[in-house]
Amino acid sequence: MSHYVIRRVLQAIPMLIGISVIVFVLLQMTPGGPLAVVENPGGSGRVTQEQLERLRARYGLDDPLYVRYLRWAGDLVRGDWGTSFNTGQPVLTMIWERVPTTLLVTGLAFLVALALAFPIGIVSAARQYSLFDYLATSAAFLGIAVPSFWLALMFLYVFTFTLDWLPAVGLSDPRQQHDGLAAVVDRAQHLIMPVSVLALVSTASLTRYVRAAMLDVLGQDYMRTARAKGLAEQAVITVHALKNAAIPIVTILALEIPDLFIGSVIVESIFAISGMGRLFVESADLRDYPVLMGILLIASFLVILFNLIADILYSRLDPRIRYR
Repeated sequence: MSHYVIRRVLQAIPMLIGISVIVFVLLQMTPGGPLAVVENPGGSGRVTQEQLERLRARYGLDDPLYVRYLRWAGDLVRGDWGTSFNTGQPVLTMIWERVPTTLLVTGLAFLVALALAFPIGIVSAARQYSLFDYLATSAAFLGIAVPSFWLALMFLYVFTFTLDWLPAVGLSDPRQQHDGLAAVVDRAQHLIMPVSVLALVSTASLTRYVRAAMLDVLGQDYMRTARAKGLAEQAVITVHALKNAAIPIVTILALEIPDLFIGSVIVESIFAISGMGRLFVESADLRDYPVLMGILLIASFLVILFNLIADILYSRLDPRIRYR
């Protein structure tokens, strides 16, 4: 197992390099740039051509593309993620300030999605073609079809503007100073809608996968043998079926966590939450390439990391799997 993990980690390095090259080139090829505002004749008009050239030289925008990439990659290896074109702050500092907020929102959404998807998917499979199965399947398809931004806007319209039950934006009320339990309640009220939107979208897809995996296992011969031995139906489902259905489910879960991270871009923007998702949107608007590269590199790393974790869990769930 240790040799397999080391081999996968070594394979991830060229993969990350390839991803970084592609992303870097695509960002540099996008229309506009970090100096688009001052270059635009409709802008302020106070920047002379000489000042503009000095700015381009300062940020290295006149250098060839490969030189810019090698300079960025070299700084990254030394632990320097670059400096924001917009704020002048180190990229790593800007991202690190937003990480706790994004982890809080996506982590809670992931836990809620698990708590909903597993029981719904298991019961739906165990009672196939029942009323519950039809309702759960219909709700799952509806959740998959509904865009997360539309769902977020509907939550705002219903629970904030119509019923006035929940706060609309942020993670706390800046107009009031809360301490102790009041601060916890205030934070919880602000988290309900963004967490619910992410969780519901994730639950819809996870429920379908859990149901499909369970149905595949429940039709196997050894499940009929377990029932013939007199085991209770609950034991048959939770002990035998769920464990054997866990392998394809783990694969989906490994990809769901990065998906939640990406989905936070929309949710954090709509609910004005100062996390990495909102930072990505702000940086994209300003063509802040160093910040965009940092966030996209983290997202790519998460995809590779959780796929590796899923592969490691396979051998724990099924002893027949061996890595050589």
